[in-house]
Amino acid sequence: MSKFRNRLFTFWSLIFLLIPFEQGTFSNKNSKFRVQNGLKGVTVAIVKDEKLVFAKGYGFANEETQIQVTPNHLFRIASVSKLITAVAIMKLVENSKISLDSKVFGKYGILNDDQFLHIKDHRLEKITVRHLLNHSGGWSQHYGDLAFLPKAVAKGVGESLPVNIDSYIKFVTTHKVHFEPGSNSVYSNLGYVILGKVIAKIAGTDYETFVKKEVLEPAGIVDMQLGRSFFEEALPNEVRYYQPEDGQPIEAYDGSGRMVPKTYGGNDIHLLSSAGGWLSSVIDLMKLVVVIDNEPAVKDILSSESIHEMTLVDPNGLDPLGWRATNERGEWWRTGTLPGTSALVKRQPDGFSWVILSNTSNYKGPRLAIEMDRIMSHILLKVDHWPNYDLFSFLNN
Repeated sequence: MSKFRNRLFTFWSLIFLLIPFEQGTFSNKNSKFRVQNGLKGVTVAIVKDEKLVFAKGYGFANEETQIQVTPNHLFRIASVSKLITAVAIMKLVENSKISLDSKVFGKYGILNDDQFLHIKDHRLEKITVRHLLNHSGGWSQHYGDLAFLPKAVAKGVGESLPVNIDSYIKFVTTHKVHFEPGSNSVYSNLGYVILGKVIAKIAGTDYETFVKKEVLEPAGIVDMQLGRSFFEEALPNEVRYYQPEDGQPIEAYDGSGRMVPKTYGGNDIHLLSSAGGWLSSVIDLMKLVVVIDNEPAVKDILSSESIHEMTLVDPNGLDPLGWRATNERGEWWRTGTLPGTSALVKRQPDGFSWVILSNTSNYKGPRLAIEMDRIMSHILLKVDHWPNYDLFSFLNN
């Protein structure tokens, strides 16, 4: 049987297994949630005790062509990408290539290329890898999120659009930070864009290649990859992205001057790679979670010490590493939002972990994740019997 036919057989066999379990609570609640929030398509995957017990799509991967969404469809996962980047950094730490306290900028920093040594604010030389991971590098969002302001970066370094990661690093080295590094956490896509360059510099290869080899392959993940910005660049199994119907076109990020929908060309997805550029299915995201959850049934790809470091609740209120938030109860979650994308990954201390992805954004923005959490918590409480099978094993056959 060919690889394609085998995957097709696996998919339809998976659907057959799920039909009895999917009827009722899951179908009704998810369909209602999707309609109320104007979401074109939603996919859900649930793990119980490190076994994949549920994976299902609701609505459309492409409404225009009436393609139904499935658990195998690829979605932009936006800032969930930061979790992948943090795992890649911890792999470098475990291999003694860097430490979390390694300096990033300056003559003795990781990014010490000549073009990055024109440092205006010497507080920049205090920034460590840890500071970038926990959003305490020193950049505020008082003037907006710099990762989404390529025009300002181009002007600041005297370059034309489109800018690249090097342009961003030249910009930050020639401008002041906004607060003392390590003193406070202010959410920073910029810090994670820079981490992509850190990984590439230390690994001696490009960011995507390192992540695939050292993070995704050991986790048994083969379909994740970095996305692109424009509609014509979409992958064959990638969903179509939707924004509210009254969303206005904006100027494309590349300096061409053409007007585009925010979902296709408003942001440079490749530039955002390590901060928000990955594509994934819900099943692959679940594969990642079970190998970084510090649970015994499935071998983790990180040490227990590294996982603890990533999820530690900081007494000073600094953010965790890669995760959006963690708490003393053992809940870890990671959100992701871009035009056309809403994502939430959650690990619970009761043995459940789950992922929900949508190919639609609405005016609730990041607050949509709160409703995703609420609906999933309600569903998990309503189900009193879970299947005994492990769909991970089934899918790997």
